[in-house]
Amino acid sequence: MPEPRPRVDAVVPVYGGWDHVEKCLRALAAQTVPANVIVVDDESPDDTADRIAAAFPDITLLRNERNRGFATTCNRGIAHGEAEIVLLVNSDVIAEPTLVAQVLEAFDSAAPETGSVCPLLLRSDGLVDSQGITVDPTAAGFVRFHGARVGDADPADPVAIGPYGAAAAYRRKALDEVGLLDEGIFMYGEELDLALRLRAGGWGTVVLDTPGGEHIGGASAGAGSPRQRYLAGFGRGYLLRAWHVVGGRHTLRALAVEAIVCARRILLHRDVKSLTGRIAGWRAAKGVARPALPTAGIDASIGLAQSLRMRSARYWESR
Repeated sequence: MPEPRPRVDAVVPVYGGWDHVEKCLRALAAQTVPANVIVVDDESPDDTADRIAAAFPDITLLRNERNRGFATTCNRGIAHGEAEIVLLVNSDVIAEPTLVAQVLEAFDSAAPETGSVCPLLLRSDGLVDSQGITVDPTAAGFVRFHGARVGDADPADPVAIGPYGAAAAYRRKALDEVGLLDEGIFMYGEELDLALRLRAGGWGTVVLDTPGGEHIGGASAGAGSPRQRYLAGFGRGYLLRAWHVVGGRHTLRALAVEAIVCARRILLHRDVKSLTGRIAGWRAAKGVARPALPTAGIDASIGLAQSLRMRSARYWESR
């Protein structure tokens, strides 16, 4: 009698970095509940794809013909699978053996309108890397509890709107309804946009409080690199226009915050990548239609001053 098909498609976008990719894939192969692992290589600049094929012959490996970015790469993997649950796992995440089981249990015990699950990831120093994302009234997203000690944070404060992209679980039915990641965003901001669309479509989210893995972080674009600042700025500019933030009730606040953030980063890094990224993202979002920002999932308690403080990498450590 054939074994039942896995209920989870684990999609892993890869862009080089064999050392961490190998650890990621070995951790997924060791899950207590098996998943169908789909790796999509985004034209790695090294021999990572060939090494995956040699070391993991039973894993589905897709190769992009050119470098297409995180959103497009993930979407290709999602479309290739058919399991009821999709688990996106960055190639620099080392999953706990129980991650797939945690995700399935969460979906099985949650209401049917739950469209996503937010795993809890740790950093290598044992502090929290992420527990989903939160969003303020200007649609600015923040990684929840980054740098906090496990157990110190109130799981209801701030409100979680959806999962962080490093490890994100979705009900395929929800993705079929609202669409996949927006391929107009190369990297950074695509998971927030999807979270907003899921909430606007009436889908909720669940936050896990048991660690599901370790996240190295910055393995693709380089943590704090000019490229990362540009891409993050692009995502922010894209969402500001796509979600009609500028032109709405929070226009002045959004413009004031963006001016402060860009000025600070120009002074700190001596380049204008954050600004030029925002301009490019704004232009790219021309004609992108989104509904009104959902009220559910938006943390209206985050004021202007707090949203500025939350942009600090040490915000959660100091709370």
